[in-house]
Amino acid sequence: MELAGKVVIVTGGANGIGRALCERFHREGAQKVVVADLEGDNARAFAATIDADAYEVNVRDEAAIAAMVSDVEQKYGRIDLFCSNAGIIALDGEPWWATSAPNETWQAMWDIHVMSHVYAARACLPGMLERGEGYFLNTASAAGLLSQIGDAAYSTTKHAAIGFAESLAITHGDDGIKVSVLCPQAVATRMVGVGDDSDGDMVGGTAGVDGVISPEVVAASVIQGLAEDEFLILPHPEVAQYRANKAKDYGRWIGGMRKMRRMLNLGTS
Repeated sequence: MELAGKVVIVTGGANGIGRALCERFHREGAQKVVVADLEGDNARAFAATIDADAYEVNVRDEAAIAAMVSDVEQKYGRIDLFCSNAGIIALDGEPWWATSAPNETWQAMWDIHVMSHVYAARACLPGMLERGEGYFLNTASAAGLLSQIGDAAYSTTKHAAIGFAESLAITHGDDGIKVSVLCPQAVATRMVGVGDDSDGDMVGGTAGVDGVISPEVVAASVIQGLAEDEFLILPHPEVAQYRANKAKDYGRWIGGMRKMRRMLNLGTS
């Protein structure tokens, strides 16, 4: 996909990766970028700087996503690309068991990392299928291909996000629908402890083992991945080799992850 002349929605668009995507899509000549974010004031302020539309949207609310999609379609006639990008992080917490996070955390991650992608597809597919074209970019994580030590809920739901993206691509590829899934490791955003109101300090964990890249680097990878219709977009190229190693010898890979967990000193089981 070339972005020039396209109508694009980005959830989680006011911060981090989402903000960088919106800026880059605008620079690439998108007809209209739509910044959707839970932080409505921030979304509106940012959108004004790139001549974008802004929506205050909680991606856990299917009706809110559907209403936004309907409004954008009425204004511009179509949605060419929906970037389901919103995400959160929480960590397992004491005593650092795989079951440590409370049910509320698991449910929030399921809603945001999986069901929001389903809601977006459910809202956009009718129009896309009628036109015979459309594109979904779903932000997952390298944790969805590998794992994030110390955050079982994050890892599990990111795996599920990739599973849904696969189903979307398999089911609707013959209908002209394209799908990419974005799987970075650590990116310099609030989610890794960079900037104000950080959601968690993950820089020293497994996500940062190959360095922390900027959201702008991620956005550049996305532009290249969309241009080549790549299903997996890997801003950290090392992830491809880790994935291959995991597939080649699952037991050895798990052993290596256990060793890394011991190095991180995340409690005892």
